[in-house]
Amino acid sequence: MNSLIVLALSWQHIIIVLLIVLLLFGGKKIPELMRGMGSGIKEFKDAMKEEDKKESTGNHQESNSSNETK
Repeated sequence: MNSLIVLALSWQHIIIVLLIVLLLFGGKKIPELMRGMGSGIKEFKDAMKEEDKKESTGNHQESNSSNETK
């Protein structure tokens, strides 16, 4: 129950966090940080899709080989 209270952020908290980030990194660095984070997320999604493809083709090949042995 206490962990839910800690994670409940109001709009004032979010504004304070954003101001601190702005002070720490400056206005010029924030677009670079967001661009890097966006490309990292894109790479992660691409890797997940590739892994799903490998699993689906692996399952398809396993079912074909089990049907051939019957």
